[in-house]
Amino acid sequence: MCQAAGLDPAWRQAARQAILRGAGALDCSVYRPDEHDFEAEEEDLGDAKILFIGPFQAPADWDEPRRADYFDGSDPALFVIALVECVAEPGSRCFFAVEAGDYLAATLDSGAVTMFYVYECDEDEQGRRCVLIRDDEALL
Repeated sequence: MCQAAGLDPAWRQAARQAILRGAGALDCSVYRPDEHDFEAEEEDLGDAKILFIGPFQAPADWDEPRRADYFDGSDPALFVIALVECVAEPGSRCFFAVEAGDYLAATLDSGAVTMFYVYECDEDEQGRRCVLIRDDEALL
């Protein structure tokens, strides 16, 4: 994974451990929809840690059509940036990397579970950086 992204494996591993052990990291579960059957139940990939960075800010050089295309009618306030790391060890059978199209169920500090859609992901030396869209519908 590091080689494909041109990352230093030692730096990437240090970032992974910092996220997994970080005081601000929250528990979450990751789910992947069946790409061949959208009616099927999502696959439970497993547990991860999520570290919220802040709201997504569209780059200043984006024009209005580009912004409108990116947000696609969704409220920009629902978009957040987070680092997400699987708790399973890389190379193990249970390890996974979060991908665009996945769903996260994060347990917030308040104890509430909030769902997020993974809009896009990028790998860098700080970790698996994702733009998430918060589902503003309350879970029962």
